[in-house]
Amino acid sequence: MSNSVSIQSLKEYEEANWSVVLAKAFKDPVQLLRFLHLDEDMYLKQLKSDSQFKMLVPLSYAKKMKKRDWGDPLLRQVLPLEQEDILTEGFGADPVGDLNAEISSGLLQKYQGRVLLVTTGACPVHCRYCFRREFPYSQSNPDKKQWQTTLSNIEKDKSINEVILSGGDPLMLSDKRLSYMCDDLSQIQHIKTIRFHSRVPVFLPERITIDFLAWLENLSFQKVMVIHSNHANEIDDKVRDGLISLRAAGVTVLNQTVLLKGVNDSVDVLSALSKRLFEFQVLPYYLHQLDRVQGTAHFEVDRAEAIELLRSLKNQLPGYLVPRLVEEISGKRSKQGIE
Repeated sequence: MSNSVSIQSLKEYEEANWSVVLAKAFKDPVQLLRFLHLDEDMYLKQLKSDSQFKMLVPLSYAKKMKKRDWGDPLLRQVLPLEQEDILTEGFGADPVGDLNAEISSGLLQKYQGRVLLVTTGACPVHCRYCFRREFPYSQSNPDKKQWQTTLSNIEKDKSINEVILSGGDPLMLSDKRLSYMCDDLSQIQHIKTIRFHSRVPVFLPERITIDFLAWLENLSFQKVMVIHSNHANEIDDKVRDGLISLRAAGVTVLNQTVLLKGVNDSVDVLSALSKRLFEFQVLPYYLHQLDRVQGTAHFEVDRAEAIELLRSLKNQLPGYLVPRLVEEISGKRSKQGIE
């Protein structure tokens, strides 16, 4: 590791084990509202009661929210609301066709040259718009019993050169488990790139430890991490240090954003996010139209509005800071650009 400033900052995080930090996350919406000095009685009238998809919000993320502000863009992403109970035509349980793309337990192949591993159902946060909120993780997981089958399927297809570790969130696995998986994948000669899809650097920066970074730096693959940030307010000093340290470990870091009504559906917000990311060596990658999972229609931005937002963004930013506006359509062999 070469970035001494980031290393020094990360040493402070090592004092608190990241799993302990996560254990102290908010799981009760009322407790979160009290922390933010918001009227819990007002909220209880519009509470989403869902035993299958509970709220989970790390304290460090909650601290970034503006107190006494129901419209805070970070709060809107994580607070369960009764609108999630509204059934909407065109929205379903598997909006991007994950289950039809499953080759074996937890192994998905939609696109040429790469496969995706659903490594775990665990996440550092429960985003209310999550497209895998209905995904059957208990039935689709490359656990130890299925792992050899998974490896065999990857090994026999010589066209595969990239493995994407997803979830849930792959960084919720221990360093030991990640090392075990990647060591096995490194024995497959045609695998050149490992890509991590993770919200951990944004929601649980304590997880980006010195040990993890040292392991990452020594991986023999080309390394890519696609983080997920939707608003510049998410990127504080702790997140900054983790992002810079990932780059110092030889990781190409990209960002994907989901376009969300009331969160980032403005040119100024999207522009500020792109600039903030670039400060810390992260390039905007995708701006996703909402994946239409049931219970998320209140987040959807009209398609025509999304196109106009992108046009305005192109007028404000250099091309390398403009994410590609895309949508994922079940059965298509690539993400579809929206122009």
